[in-house]
Amino acid sequence: MAQDLSTLPAPAGDGIAGNLTDLGRDPLGFLTTCRDYGEIVPLRLGLTSSCVLTNPDYIEQVLKNRDTFIKSRGFRVLKTLLGEGLLTAEGESWFSQRRLAQPMFHQSRIDNYGKIMVEYTDRMLQTWQDGETHDVHADMMRLTLKIVMKCIFDANVDTGEAHAIAEALDVAMNWFESKRRQNFLVWEWFPRPENVRYHQAIAKMDAAIYGLIASRRQQTDDRGHDLLSMLMSARDEDTGQQMNDKLLRDEVATLMLAGHETTANALSWTLMLLSQHPDVRQKLTAELQQILQGRLPSIADLGKLPYTNQVIKESMRLYPPVAIFGREAAKDTTIGDYDIPQGTVITISQWVMHRHPKYFSDPDAFQPKRWTEAFEKQLPRGVYIPFGDGPRVCIGKGFAQMEAVLLLATIAQRFELDLEPNFEIVPQPSITLRPATGIRVSLKRIGEPVAIGDR
Repeated sequence: MAQDLSTLPAPAGDGIAGNLTDLGRDPLGFLTTCRDYGEIVPLRLGLTSSCVLTNPDYIEQVLKNRDTFIKSRGFRVLKTLLGEGLLTAEGESWFSQRRLAQPMFHQSRIDNYGKIMVEYTDRMLQTWQDGETHDVHADMMRLTLKIVMKCIFDANVDTGEAHAIAEALDVAMNWFESKRRQNFLVWEWFPRPENVRYHQAIAKMDAAIYGLIASRRQQTDDRGHDLLSMLMSARDEDTGQQMNDKLLRDEVATLMLAGHETTANALSWTLMLLSQHPDVRQKLTAELQQILQGRLPSIADLGKLPYTNQVIKESMRLYPPVAIFGREAAKDTTIGDYDIPQGTVITISQWVMHRHPKYFSDPDAFQPKRWTEAFEKQLPRGVYIPFGDGPRVCIGKGFAQMEAVLLLATIAQRFELDLEPNFEIVPQPSITLRPATGIRVSLKRIGEPVAIGDR
C-alpha cells in the first residue's frame, strides 16, 4: 500500500507560507538541506502541496512520464514569453513540434554551425586587450546571442533587433525570479511596474522576430541551411501541415532563450572556475597548445580534446544550466511507494543532485578528471542531468555541448581570465542559473591565433 507524503520527515514550515519563505530566501541552500530528510521530502508552498526528489530512480520516473507529470505552474507562466514552443507545450502539441524540430538537431546538421561559433568567438577576442577588465558574463551573452541569431536567421542581425531580443530575455529572467519568490501567485496581468516592463519587452521582441520572419518569407533565395528555413519548410508527416507565423515565433523565441542564455552562463561559470583553479587551467592550456598549436579549433578537434570536454562536464555539474525545475502531477499517481495527489508540485534540482555526496566524492570540488568513461558508466541515470532526461531531454543538447567546447577552446588558448579581487559572485536560479551581478575579470593575453596557412 502506498504511503502518504505527510508521514515523511520534512523541514518545518512557517504559518500560512509553509516552506515558501525559506525557499524564496535561499532556494539553492534550502533545497540542499532538504536532501538530509530523505529521498522524497514533502513541502508546503503556501497552499500548494509539493515535494523534493533526491532519489535518481524517482527523478527518472517523473521525467519519463510526460503525460502524468506536466510542466509546473512556474514554467507555464513562461507561455507569455515562449508561447507554445517546445519548452512550454504539452501533450500532442509538444509531440508534433518535437517531431518537426528533431531533424534540425541531427548531429550532421549542427556540425555545420561549428565554424560560425569559432569565427564569432575569434572576432570577439580580436577586440579584447591585455590588462582590460570585463564582465565576462556580459561578453558571453553578447557572443552567444550573435551566434544563435546567425544560426537561426543566417544573418548578422542589426543592433536594434538584437538589442530588443537581448533586453526581452534579460527582463524575463529578472521577472521570473521575482515571481518565483512569490510562488507565481501574483497575476502577471496586474499593472505592477515589473509586469509592465515584462510585457513591453516581449512586445519589442515580438516585433523583431515577426519582422525577421516576414522578411524571410519575402526572400526568393533558398537558405535551407539555417534553423528558420528548416522550421518553415518542415511538414507534419501525418497532416502535411507547416508552422504558421505564431508557432514559428514561439519556436524561435524558445531557441534563442535555450541557445543563448544557457551556453553564455555555462561558459561564464567555466571561466570563473578556471580562474579559481590555476592547476586545472594550466592543464587545459597544455592540452589546447598540444592539439591546436595556436590555430582555431574545428569540429574535427572535438574528439581530440578529452580534458576540455571534462572541464565543461565538471563545470556543468557544479553550475548546471538550469538549477531547479518543477513538474506537476496531472492526476493522482504514485512515485515509488508514495501517493502523489493531483496538483502536487514535484521539485527536482540539478544543483542538489550534482553535488550529492552519495554519487560524487568531494562533491563541491572542481575536479574535471573525475569524468572518466568508467565513472560515467557507473553513475545512475537521474543524477547528472544538466540537459534534463526522458522524452523531453533538451533537443539542443548536442548543439550546446559542441558550442561550449569550441568556445572554451578558442578563448582559453588566447587569454587567461582572473577574477577581480573582492568581487562577489552570486548564483541566481531564475529560468537558468546565472550570476546575479555578472563576473568581473581582468584579461591576460597568452597567445595569438595562427592561420592554417602559416603553420
